[in-house]
Parts: sequence; structure tokens; C-alpha cells
Amino acid sequence: MMTYRIAEAAELLGVSDDTMRRWTEAGRVASTTEAGRTVIPGADLAALAESLADHPDRDATRAAAVSARNRLAGIVTKVTKDTVMAQVDLICGPYRMVSLMSTEAAEELGLAPGVRAIASVKSTNVVVERP
Repeated sequence: MMTYRIAEAAELLGVSDDTMRRWTEAGRVASTTEAGRTVIPGADLAALAESLADHPDRDATRAAAVSARNRLAGIVTKVTKDTVMAQVDLICGPYRMVSLMSTEAAEELGLAPGVRAIASVKSTNVVVERP
């Protein structure tokens, strides 16, 4: 299972490390300890990212200053596949990105909820990469 350290999770959601720590301490997102460090399971972080996507305070995050035409680091929240195509939903800071790609490409990239990914956006085209 993919896990994220506090700093990584905070970067993906576009919030400060302190905010992420407060959320784990308050039980807003599940966390465990690995090698003496607090980590967040990828699936739980994806669920939190989805719940924050429509939150009215999202415009106040650090990631709100990023141009939508850049490469945006995020977390995969949902992958819907059929025999030919796959729809990949990502939360990149305050942005929800959706990319359509072949099912084969999604499987080769190992895209699943909780996996870290990068959305490269230009016009109406969203390209997903793995860091």
C-alpha cells in the first residue's frame, strides 16, 4: 500500500505541513507510524482530497497560485476503466483534473486511488505522468 509522509501529503493537497499534522491529530485523516514517522495511507489521502475539492476555503491554499498550464503534482482519487479507455481523476491542490487515456496506459503507469501523479495541462489536454 502506498503511504505519504506529512510533508508529501501537505504538498499534494496544497496546505501547510502544520495543517496536515492538525488534521491527522484531529482524526480528519487516518495515519500510522512507520520507522518513527507519521504516514498517511494513500487511499485515505485520496478520500480527504476528494472531500476538500468542493470545500469553500480551497482558494486560500498555496496551490491556488499555480498556473493551470503547468505541471501539477497531485493524487489519483478515482480510475474508471473499460476495455479500451480509462478516466483518471486527480486532485492537484485546489484543482480537480480528469484525464482520458487508454486502459493500457493507465495500467502501465500503475494508476489507482492514492497514487501520486503529475498532471501536465495545456489547453484542454491533460497528460498524466508518474514522478
